[in-house]
Amino acid sequence: MAGGRGTRFWPRSRKARSKQVLPVLGEASLLQQTYTRLRPLVEPERFLVITNGHLREEIARQLPEVPAAQVIAEPVARNTAPCIGLAARILLARDPEAVMGVFPADHVIAQEEEFRGVLREGIGLAEGGNLVVLGIEPRWPETGYGYIEFEGERVQGFREKPDQATAEEFVRRGNFYWNSGMFLWKASVIDAAIRRHLPHTAAALDRDDFPDCDSISIDYAVMEKASNIAGIRCPEFGWNDVGSWNAVYELMAGAKGANVARSEARFHDAAGCYVDAPGKVVAVVGLDDVIVVETPDALLVVRRDRAQQVGEVVKKLEQEGREELL
Repeated sequence: MAGGRGTRFWPRSRKARSKQVLPVLGEASLLQQTYTRLRPLVEPERFLVITNGHLREEIARQLPEVPAAQVIAEPVARNTAPCIGLAARILLARDPEAVMGVFPADHVIAQEEEFRGVLREGIGLAEGGNLVVLGIEPRWPETGYGYIEFEGERVQGFREKPDQATAEEFVRRGNFYWNSGMFLWKASVIDAAIRRHLPHTAAALDRDDFPDCDSISIDYAVMEKASNIAGIRCPEFGWNDVGSWNAVYELMAGAKGANVARSEARFHDAAGCYVDAPGKVVAVVGLDDVIVVETPDALLVVRRDRAQQVGEVVKKLEQEGREELL
């Protein structure tokens, strides 16, 4: 899945060049990193990328091994359930027994072989008719993620983004895992689940009317209602959904309070800062925990603990009709 806009990565992330096609960490884009870690399991002709019209050409350019016809642009954004439903229909037409993995194109995974080992386990569960979700052991009481409640290896339920006290209780109990947004299932099984739990969308897909699909996530539409769900409590393999500039800082900082510079910078009486402003020297004096990101037409300065709110700037620019900044 590669259709998101990545608004919390403004001003780098724009409609025509959003987060997943950017080299946020390292030289390769997040999309290319996703492809590379899955490639040992799957031949290029068995990749399917669902994106949008703004990104389709760039994605095809970045993934030359994947047949261009398998980079598909949704006509409108309709969240993850219709995206997954469309992909399942395409795969079923090619292989009625296909096992399908669903992976957001903007995650980072440090230990790739350990990750592939989990996928091999998940494929076996999916072949048995299960809807398989990967759970990440929480490293802190995060309020920005949904949680999976486990009972043994079965999924007891899904919990939406909690408040701080509830997140702390989830972590204390030990059987709640972050919902990674990564899934494995047979294409036929998820197609049947969508037909059962989201009949309007299934009918819209039957008549090739994608814009008429419900705009809803696969979690709300199917996973919270289905009974044939199996979860994997994933071992530590360095997962991060890279949800904000602060996440980039945390992945790059070698020690607590370290400054990170992706372009030339000077720091004086400053700690925990992130600077990315190619073509100029940035001096940070007397400030802690600040992010500075510059493009030719925009400059972002934000406290690290407010980085999740950068998307609100994009909403305001949309309201003002500033298309040149979107």
